Amino acid sequence: MQGAVDEHIRMIEKSGANAIAVKRVSQLEEISGLIIPGGESTAVRRLIDKYHFFEPLQAFAQSEKPVFGTCAGLILMGRDHLRLMDMEVERNAFGRQRESFEVKLRVKGVAEEVEAVFIRAPLVRAVGASVDVLSTYNDETVAVQEGNFLACSFHPELTDDLSMHRLFVEMVENACTV
Repeated sequence: MQGAVDEHIRMIEKSGANAIAVKRVSQLEEISGLIIPGGESTAVRRLIDKYHFFEPLQAFAQSEKPVFGTCAGLILMGRDHLRLMDMEVERNAFGRQRESFEVKLRVKGVAEEVEAVFIRAPLVRAVGASVDVLSTYNDETVAVQEGNFLACSFHPELTDDLSMHRLFVEMVENACTV
C-alpha cells in the first residue's frame, strides 16, 4: 500500500463519515466514494496494474461515485493514467523532498483558508473546459474539480484541517442522494 491511507481514514472519520482501506477490487462495490492517496505515482500505478484495479477504478468512476486524488492521486486521475479528469499534470513541479513546504490556500467552496502540505507535489499544467480550478498557488493550479472528481496537489491528510475531506464527504453525500 502506498500513501497516507491511515491519515485519510482518520480525516474522513473526523468529518463524520465511515472509511475503509480498499485492498481488493471487490471492496469497490462496498463504498460510495474513493480517495486515491499520495505516494510515488509510478509505484501506485504499478500496484494498480499488478492487482488489476485499472478497469474496476474506471468503472467505479463511470458509476458517478466521487473520487478524490491527493498528490500522486491527482497525477493518476489525469489524462496520462486513469483518464478520470481532463487535465495535464506535471510531476514534482515544486521540487524535491527537501523543498517541501506548507501554506494556507483559498479553495473555492471552502469558507476558511486550507492548510496545504506540498511534498514533491505535482501541479496541473492544463485543464479541459469541464474542469473547475478550485485553487492556485503562485498562479499555478493546485486543486481542481470535474463533476464528482476532486484532486489536489497537496496533502490535506497531513494537517488537522478537515476542509478538503469535508468537501469530499459532502460530494459523496450528494452523490448518494441523487
